[in-house]
Amino acid sequence: MAKVYDALRRAEAERKRRAEPAADPAVVRLDWEPELPAPDALPAPVEGDSFLRRLLAWGARDDIAADINKRRIALLQPDSFVAEQFRALRGRIDAMAAKRPIRSVAVTSAMPGEGKTTAAVNLAIVTALSLDRSVLLIDCDLRKPKVHQALGLRPQAGLAEVLSGDVGLDEALLKVEGTSLEVLAVRGRPANPSELLASSRMRELVEQATKRYDRVILDTPAALGLPDAKIVADLCDGAVMVVRADFTSQEDAQTVLEILDRSRVLGLLLNGAEVRQGRYGYVS
Repeated sequence: MAKVYDALRRAEAERKRRAEPAADPAVVRLDWEPELPAPDALPAPVEGDSFLRRLLAWGARDDIAADINKRRIALLQPDSFVAEQFRALRGRIDAMAAKRPIRSVAVTSAMPGEGKTTAAVNLAIVTALSLDRSVLLIDCDLRKPKVHQALGLRPQAGLAEVLSGDVGLDEALLKVEGTSLEVLAVRGRPANPSELLASSRMRELVEQATKRYDRVILDTPAALGLPDAKIVADLCDGAVMVVRADFTSQEDAQTVLEILDRSRVLGLLLNGAEVRQGRYGYVS
């Protein structure tokens, strides 16, 4: 984790040193938290047309192609450099799971806009691409959910409805075509999100999911200012924290580690860093 702090310090010093980044085709700048259009922007389904074909057709539009690739890069570009970094994170978690059970992983960040949802989505996708492995992605952000937008899904029911007892889990699950990934998204936004996440039904849901799936990834709200991330992380076997270069302060990162309990943090993922091709420094 010290490498992440060093990277944050270097990124901040570099940002102060130069107002404009030098043009260098060998440098890749990753920015994984773009604003995306609503899923209604997807072309209307045609008989025989797959989800991926519709998604690729949507992403081919010049004005949003870059955003689509960044948000779903492990799905649309599974052989890309960035997708490989999520595989490295998956491998790190698998290595830890060989020593102790890790079936549920919460993904969070200190503040909004640091890339936690995109990290959760891509980690879930690369995990689901593993052979004979079932994966569930749960959107636990009942305030500003983004998982359904990231995957172009239109939930008819979601986490709040399941926790309220209005529908069963199976009725709310959505399948991501072409993978073994299933998603429990957010449909309704309740007035009491923290209370729902802290309920016995949420605990029972996580326990049920970990018995049913090989791995459960939970996307939580940002950890600072709200109790939601801590509530969800305490239900999980571990947590991954996303920090963003030029954005996340070392003080905020330290505070979140204390909130989550350092012993439960599986790793930190550095987002938004300038990395030259051939260097692998995203996961620490």
